Amino acid sequence: MSASVTPFNRGVINPLACYKAGWNLIKERYWLFVGIAAVGILLGSVAPMGLLLGPMMCGIFLCLFAHIRGEKVSLEMLFKGFDYFSQSLIATLIQIVPVFLVILPVYAIFFIMFMGKMNAPRGRGGRGAPPIDPSELIPMFAIMGVLVLVVLLVSVIVGAFFMFTYPLIVDRRLGALDAIKTSIRAALGNFGGVLGLIALNLVLGFAGMLLCYVGAFLVLPIGFAAWAVAYRQVFPSPTP
Repeated sequence: MSASVTPFNRGVINPLACYKAGWNLIKERYWLFVGIAAVGILLGSVAPMGLLLGPMMCGIFLCLFAHIRGEKVSLEMLFKGFDYFSQSLIATLIQIVPVFLVILPVYAIFFIMFMGKMNAPRGRGGRGAPPIDPSELIPMFAIMGVLVLVVLLVSVIVGAFFMFTYPLIVDRRLGALDAIKTSIRAALGNFGGVLGLIALNLVLGFAGMLLCYVGAFLVLPIGFAAWAVAYRQVFPSPTP
């Protein structure tokens, strides 16, 4: 199926309702999906440039869609995401390019500012030069904080546009480019709900990280389940 003939619904995502439905979806096999989400994210993070992230994301959604259909789900099903390795890798690389284009200048600006301070006579501790007052570094770190917020905002917006890419690859067998184009159109048609769902994921994920990161893994499968529910609302199952 091509991107041009993939229909989708508009304005159908309610973030809180998606979370409630996501929890109801996996609660009977909650610990299995904790394991699936944790293994998928950990394995997806070990390789640089997202080499394994795409297949792992595809595997997670394969498990969720199978569960929605009432099929038996196991941890081994996660690794069927490698059946979509090439297309998921292309989608991942395209997704991270805009973020890298923003991150690299941010690091460059901070490095130049920091080295400028350190190479000044006071920074080098030159003879007769008083040490740097820590308060003098406040503007530099304030600028860095603003730049980090810009990076976070760009990441959220890019993530919103790519939200349905991996599910489309496994559910509709779309190639990477067609999945990205369809995801962008569907995200624009449900932009408020998509941003709300991403914001809710970020808030719950941050709250989970405050519990020594353990809580983040406990809410992770619920977030993925809510994501799958939102996808199915936007892209109804093509089969009865």
